Amino acid sequence: MAVRRRRRGAAAPPEPPAHSGRRPCRLSGRRAGAAMGRAALLLLLLVATAARAGVSAAGGPEVHSLRGTWRLGNGNGSVVLRGEVPGCVHTALHRRGLIQDPYYRFNDVMYRWISLDNWTYSRTFKTPFDIRKWQKVNLVFEGVDTVAQILINNITLGRTDNMFNRYSFDITSVIKEVNFVEVRFLSAVSYAAEQSRCHKAYSIPPACPPPVQKGECHANFIRKEQCSFSWDWGPSFPTQGIWKDVRIEAYNHYHLIYFSLTSFFVKSAQQWSLEIESIFDVVSSKPIAGLVTVNIPKLQMQQTFSVKLQPGEGSIVLLVNINKSSAVEAWWPNGHGKQTGYNMTTTFIMEAGYQIEKFSKAYFRTVELVQEPIPGSPGLSFYFKINGRPIFLKGSNWIPADSFQDRVTYDTLWLLLKSAADANMNALRVWGGGVYEQDEFYNICDEIGIMEDKSRPFIASSPTNGLESVKEGWLSQNPYDTHYGDTHFYDYSNDCWNWTVYPKTRFASEYGFQSWPSFSTIEKVSSTEDWSYTSNFSLHRQHHENGNDQMLQQIGHHFKLPQSTDPIKKFKDTIYLTQVMQAQCIKTETEFYRFSQSEIIKGEGHTMGALYWQLNDIWQAPSWASLEHGGKWKLLHYFAQNFFAPLLPVAYEDKGVLYIYGVSDLHADRKLTLRVVVHAWSSLEPVCTLAKDGVTVKAQSAVLIYKESINNLLERCRNCTRKSCVITFCLVGEGGLQSPMNHHFLSSLKDAVGLEKTHLSASVSQRDDVYIFVLQTTAIAPFVSLDVGRIKGRFSDNGFLMTEKKKVVVFYPWEPTSVEELEESLTLTSLVDVV
Repeated sequence: MAVRRRRRGAAAPPEPPAHSGRRPCRLSGRRAGAAMGRAALLLLLLVATAARAGVSAAGGPEVHSLRGTWRLGNGNGSVVLRGEVPGCVHTALHRRGLIQDPYYRFNDVMYRWISLDNWTYSRTFKTPFDIRKWQKVNLVFEGVDTVAQILINNITLGRTDNMFNRYSFDITSVIKEVNFVEVRFLSAVSYAAEQSRCHKAYSIPPACPPPVQKGECHANFIRKEQCSFSWDWGPSFPTQGIWKDVRIEAYNHYHLIYFSLTSFFVKSAQQWSLEIESIFDVVSSKPIAGLVTVNIPKLQMQQTFSVKLQPGEGSIVLLVNINKSSAVEAWWPNGHGKQTGYNMTTTFIMEAGYQIEKFSKAYFRTVELVQEPIPGSPGLSFYFKINGRPIFLKGSNWIPADSFQDRVTYDTLWLLLKSAADANMNALRVWGGGVYEQDEFYNICDEIGIMEDKSRPFIASSPTNGLESVKEGWLSQNPYDTHYGDTHFYDYSNDCWNWTVYPKTRFASEYGFQSWPSFSTIEKVSSTEDWSYTSNFSLHRQHHENGNDQMLQQIGHHFKLPQSTDPIKKFKDTIYLTQVMQAQCIKTETEFYRFSQSEIIKGEGHTMGALYWQLNDIWQAPSWASLEHGGKWKLLHYFAQNFFAPLLPVAYEDKGVLYIYGVSDLHADRKLTLRVVVHAWSSLEPVCTLAKDGVTVKAQSAVLIYKESINNLLERCRNCTRKSCVITFCLVGEGGLQSPMNHHFLSSLKDAVGLEKTHLSASVSQRDDVYIFVLQTTAIAPFVSLDVGRIKGRFSDNGFLMTEKKKVVVFYPWEPTSVEELEESLTLTSLVDVV
C-alpha cells in the first residue's frame, strides 16, 4: 500500500512574521503582514527584488551595536559564563568547554536540561553619544529566541514571545551614561506546555512528537522554529538566546526603518516598473518635505520625486517607470539565462535633518502561476511562467542548515546553495517549520538563479489543489488529487524502480527516500562502539519510525545485503548501499516526473515541477537529504546533477517494451543523435551499439524518441539476456552538446550474471586549482564511489556505472589540500566490493 502522508505538515507553516527575513530594514508587525502579502501576490515563489546594503547619512543617526560578549547565567545562578551575541546558550556552553559538541552521540538527550532551565543574558554599556542631542533613542533586537523579559536599568521595557519578530523599544527617557541591559529568558519548553494547559477551547495536534523523535511537546503553542522541538530528520534543541543583532539607534527628525523594492512588468504599457516602499519613524511634530532621487546608472535612469513625511510611523510608496528605450535584461532561473541585476541608489534629501543613501540591487522578472484547463484532462494545470516562458521547476526542499543559527555563516549558505545550482537545480522550497532565512540566503539565490517558495504564500497549503482548494474553502477535499496543484508522495514498501507506483501529478513538491551520511561524517559524532547499523547510536540517530529497516527492505529489492564478518566494513558497506538505493530510487521517480511534462495519459500528466525532499541536513544522521551536514555530496546529489541536466534521455519499460524519451529544458528544438550501447556485465567491450541520427528533441518538452521490445533488442545483441546485460544511452549534438550518459537495468543487480570482482585504481594529479583523478578498471563496475573522507570538496561525477577501462574525474576542493593528502584519503568502492 502506498504511503501518502502530510509528513511535514504536522506543524503548520509559521504565520508571516513582523518582517520578511529577506529585508535588511525591518517593519513592525502590522505593516509587514501587508507588505509580505503584496510581495506574495506579485512574486509568488521568486526571491523578491533585492534591497540591501547600508545607509550612508551625513549627520544621520547614531547606531551602536551591542553584539559581542555578554554575561550569561542560568536560573539559580549555578552556571555563569561569557556568551557571544548573536548566539545561544548551547553554543556558549560549548565554546567555553562546559559541554561537548551537542551533536556528539546522545547529547541531544543528555543536554535536555539546558532547554528546561531559564537563562539570562546581561551586560553593561556606556552610551557612546550625548543623550541630550537626540530626540529619540531605541533599543532594537533583530531576533530574540524566544520568550523573554527585556529590561534596561532595572526597568522592564517589554516582553518577547516570537522568535521571528523584530523588537524595538523606546528608551529615550530611561537611557543613562552607563546602562545595564538584561534579557531574562523563560524556557520555551515550559512556556509551550503552559500555553497548552491554558488552551481549553479545542485540541491542537500533535500534542507531542512520536517517541522515536525524542522531542519536546506542544511546539504549535509557540512562535518559534518548529523543528527545534525535534523532527523526523532532526534533533530536539529548543534554544534560548539573542540570535540576531542588537543595537542602540538614536536619531532626530526622522529615521528610515524599512525599505523594499519590487519589480513588475506593465503589459498594457509594455514597460518595466519598480515599486519602492519606504517606512519612516518621524519624531518631528510637523510634516517633513523633501526629495527622493532614484538612480540606476546602467539603465541611464534617474528620477526625482517630491515627498512629505507625516509625524509618527508612516510609509511612502514610489512608482518608478523604466524608460522604454532602456534595454532591460531580465533575470532568469539557473539554466535559462543570465541573473542580471542592476545597482540602484535611492537618495532621500529632506528639508530638515540629514541625507540618506540606500544602496540596493534591482532584478527584473515576472512570475505567473498558471492554473487553467488542459485539453483531454479534468482539473487544471499548475506551472510557473517566468518572464512569459513556462519553466519546469527542478530542485529540492530546504531545511535549517543547523540547530544553532549562529553557526550558519555566509560560507555555509554559499556552499549549500551553490551545490544546488551545480546540480542543475533552479528552485528550492523553503520548508515552513524552520526559520525565515537571513538576507544572505536570498542574496545568493539571486546571484546563482535559484527561485524559492517561502512557506507557500501563493496557495492555501502544501500539498494543495490550488484554485480548487480555494473553491473548497481553503481545505482540500483530496489533497493528493493529481489533476490539481502539487502533491507529496512517500512510499517505502513498494519497489522504487517500479515507475507505475508514482503519481502522474501536475507538480511534485515533496518525495524522497532516506539514506545514511558517509562514514567520515558519522565518525565525527560517534565512537567505535557506535559503528554498526544496529547499534544504540544508529537506532537513536534514526528519527523516522522503522526508517533503518525500510532502507534495508528497499535495498533488498535489487541488491544483496552486506554479509562481511568485519563489523566496521559491514557498517560502511551498508551506508554505501543506502546511498546507492536512495540515488537510484529518486533518479527513477524524478525521471518519471520529467518525462511526464508533455503528455496526458488517462487524464493525468503535464507534470511541471519536481522538488525532492530534502536538500540539506541539520545534523549528522540518516535522512532524506542529498547534502550531508557540512555540505558533502551524497551519491544522490551527484545523480541529481544528471537527472536534472538540461538535456537528458530517459528510459522506462512497460509490458516488455523499452521507451526512451528526450527531455529538454533548452529554448530551441535540436536535431540530435541517440546512442544506445548494450554491455554484457562480463566485458568492457560493448555487445552492440545503435546510433539513431536525426532525432528531434523539442524545446522545453519531453518527446518519445525510441521504442523497441526488450526481446527484439536482446535478439539483435546476441548472447544477451536480461540478467547478463545492461543498456546505456546518451544524446549527442553539434557544437559539443551532449547529455549525461544514462542507464537502464534489465534485472535486479542481485541477479546480474557475469559481474566480476574488479580492480579499481586511481592516479591523482593537480591542475591549477583542481585535482584530476584518472580511474582504471579491469571489469564493468556499477555505482563507483570516490570518497576522500573529511577533505572538503566535490567530484565532477560519482556513483557512476563504469563501462570503459578509463575515466577521468575532477575534484573541486573547498579548502587547501594536496595530491598526497587526497591519495592517502581516497577510498574507491563499487557494488562488487560489497560482500
